[in-house]
Amino acid sequence: MLPALSITPALLEAARVSTAWPFEEAKKLVARLEKTPKNDPVIFETGYGPSGLPHIGTFGEVARTTMVRNAFRLLTEDKVPTRLVAFSDDLDGLRKVPDNVPNKELLTQHLGRALTAVPDPFGTHDSFGAHNNARLRGFLDQFGFDYEFVSSTAMYRSGAFDATLLTALERFDAIQAIMLPTLGEERRATYSPFLPIHPESGVVMQVPVEERNVAKGTIVWRDPASGQRYETPVTGGHAKMQWKPDWAMRWTALGVDYEMAGKDLIDSVTQSGKICRALGGTPPEGFNYELFLDENGQKISKSKGNGLTIEDWLSYASPESLSLFMYQNPKSAKRLYFDVIPRNVDDYLTFVEKYPAQDEKARLMNPAWHIHSGTPPTVEVPISFSMLMNLVSVSNAPEKGVLWGFIRRYAPDASPERNPKLDELAGYAVSYFHAFVKPTKVYKAADDVEREALEALSAAIMALPKDASAEDVQGAVYDVGRAIPRYQDLKAKGATPEKPGVSAEWFSAIYKVLLGQEKGPRFGSFAVLYGLDETRALIRKALAGEFVKG
Repeated sequence: MLPALSITPALLEAARVSTAWPFEEAKKLVARLEKTPKNDPVIFETGYGPSGLPHIGTFGEVARTTMVRNAFRLLTEDKVPTRLVAFSDDLDGLRKVPDNVPNKELLTQHLGRALTAVPDPFGTHDSFGAHNNARLRGFLDQFGFDYEFVSSTAMYRSGAFDATLLTALERFDAIQAIMLPTLGEERRATYSPFLPIHPESGVVMQVPVEERNVAKGTIVWRDPASGQRYETPVTGGHAKMQWKPDWAMRWTALGVDYEMAGKDLIDSVTQSGKICRALGGTPPEGFNYELFLDENGQKISKSKGNGLTIEDWLSYASPESLSLFMYQNPKSAKRLYFDVIPRNVDDYLTFVEKYPAQDEKARLMNPAWHIHSGTPPTVEVPISFSMLMNLVSVSNAPEKGVLWGFIRRYAPDASPERNPKLDELAGYAVSYFHAFVKPTKVYKAADDVEREALEALSAAIMALPKDASAEDVQGAVYDVGRAIPRYQDLKAKGATPEKPGVSAEWFSAIYKVLLGQEKGPRFGSFAVLYGLDETRALIRKALAGEFVKG
């Protein structure tokens, strides 16, 4: 169920001038309705090809479309009914066996058949298509999306598409006139917008149509293997349409008003739009988003199973951080791998923290409004995710309970019960550190200058009062670095020969020697959280070479 939107005159006015991308997209829909009013609900659609397991890109399309839907609701004062349809192309034929599934031999035996007619290699559902559809619905439900799942198989077989399919048969030549110029010579010779489903084998046939009978609503085709001719109705699930005509047919039959698509489908959107018009429909509004790339810069593919899975991200970070990743810069290609997780977690917390103090215009530019459908939660997290991971690093905490001993020292009033989000982050930090950070740590043995500097830092920390603040410790770090020629920066803003600035090399040395990593937290905050005595002990162990040895 859609959450209620809190709409005020000031928020509505801010929405009308907002340049946040969901509002820019929603304004297209508002203009569409002003030009061509409709009495039925405005239809937002997302598509899913269940030939492989759902991946994060699948989720991203639903999340982004939901953001546009909410922006549209605000712009129209939530007076225009909307529906979000998650459409599964599960009547498509299985063209190849995915790399990331069991029982590949079983699937190999059913290549070419509709996904909902292919046995489930996992053994949990009636078909491979049903299994993947269930995985998609389960994940979307977990995130609380308001959507209606629609199966291509069900729509074809129920007759819901019959009227539009008959129109397509009647306008067969018009569709061919659009499609054939886009095809190579060999494909052009055999192309048909209709794919009959073999009445005996169940294979979705890629064959030319020899005859059309518009009055009977049938096509005649020949089995290339046996030479036998068949006459097949285009209705009732006995045939389906090729990809681009199918997309256009669906837009027309369902009255889709908005659908976004990946950059790799720009030509498909163009040709499907032309076919939609030929069928008497109006192509939906939308835009082409950039693709997600894996750690090697390759496009993420559900059949290859490269990149992050939905379950991967949620093992190490919150759902909201994933939604933020989807919100940011949808028209820019983004690397989607484990190392993007920590920043998205902390950035999400920053956006939520800023939200209450912002005016209406700033709130609508804040991703938190879009992630939480206009009502971001109040979250109290006194410690960042990156800081928690560094705390795990030095404490080698095996589980989050160990971290709470340090957290309470830094924030005495905090507790798992009072700060459930912080408790959740502590668990994620432990999991993420042990999976990805610990295996890559490389500690640096301190050289003579670094040893002298770290010994001076230890002495400076010892001289501080036990209740020293993070700012006090940070000041000591700067004072130590400023006194050592290697770390002096005379080009820093406000630097003088008497009080030079401090170069990043000093902080890099701290991180490499003490934490075994290139970058780290604001050291003053870290030391107060970890404990001043514990920080001095950490320095002592590092200088003794214990980390390099271990």
